[in-house]
Amino acid sequence: MDDETRIADDLPKDASLLIVDDDEPFRIRLGRAMEKRGFATVLAAGVKEAIRLARERPPAFAVVDLRLEDGDGLEVVNAIHDIREDCRVVVLTGYGNIATAVAAVKAGALDYLSKPADADDVEKALLARGGTRPEPPENPMSADRVRWEHIQRVYELCDHNVSETARRLGMHRRTLQRILAKRAPK
Repeated sequence: MDDETRIADDLPKDASLLIVDDDEPFRIRLGRAMEKRGFATVLAAGVKEAIRLARERPPAFAVVDLRLEDGDGLEVVNAIHDIREDCRVVVLTGYGNIATAVAAVKAGALDYLSKPADADDVEKALLARGGTRPEPPENPMSADRVRWEHIQRVYELCDHNVSETARRLGMHRRTLQRILAKRAPK
């Protein structure tokens, strides 16, 4: 039995999956990867669209980005659970911290994954049973990559203002400029 058959056998009859992320390339890539694993995916770019789609066809599974351009992903998690209580939700974020992880779990998320999460990690989290946690990722991000991702997010939030980003990160502006000029670590 090959991996795709095994995965398809592990899925429940209703394998509808709502993916909510404002990063279009990531959303499309994850959607395709999850379809190959047997999920029936529906994609949404924001809070309003996700809630509308969840009302039209309540999903059995959902993957929701925590920060969306038009609001908070936790709004989507709460709305989905109001619509379909048994929906298994995984929250993704590039802004990982303990407070947001706790908020996501309190809202009803099964797991909380840092971006960029791959489809294997998402699938394991969605299909984990009986309160068991999925195995840790095979290839987790390196500490250098996590640091680089955090710096990039703060830089984006500061509208690409190097001085403001450096101030918020507590680093020298020239050091930040050197980091931003380099490629992302693996």
